[in-house]
Formats: sequence, C-alpha cells, structure tokens
Amino acid sequence: MSGLKIPLEAAELDSVARFARLLDVSPADVAYAALNRLMMQARDPAVRIDIAETAVWRRDNLPLWSDSALSVHAYEGRADDEPEPSKLV
Repeated sequence: MSGLKIPLEAAELDSVARFARLLDVSPADVAYAALNRLMMQARDPAVRIDIAETAVWRRDNLPLWSDSALSVHAYEGRADDEPEPSKLV
C-alpha cells in the first residue's frame, strides 16, 4: 500500500489526536475521512480555491482548529498566551 505523509505542527497534531480519541479512531482515520470528504467535492470551484489559498497561508499560520501552543501576539504587543486546546475540536 502506498502512503501519504502530512507534515503537521505539534499544535495541529495534538488537536487531530484529541478529536480521534473522542471518536475512538486513529488520527490517520480522521485524516482519511477528511481527504475523502474533500475529494468527493473536488469539482466545486470554491473547494479548489480554498485548497490553493490554504497552501499559501499555511506557510506562516496555524489553522483555527489547531491548539494555540504557537500563537503569537507580537502584533498586539502582548506576550504569548498559555497553550490551550482548540475550542473547535
């Protein structure tokens, strides 16, 4: 079987792993289900735009569903928040 590796920041993987535990499945199961849903909508132009835009912003940002372990508040002149689990997952 061929494989696909998805490099994730710790804050992203922690959130996915916690969600997987909640569902009593593996993080790979969560990733596969997400990919399956995405591929089923691959013809939708909005999905294609979202993929391209996500590829660009992911270079410098964590997604909203990730844990806040790497949140930076330098733009607000504040110290980093204490790490906390994502409220979305």
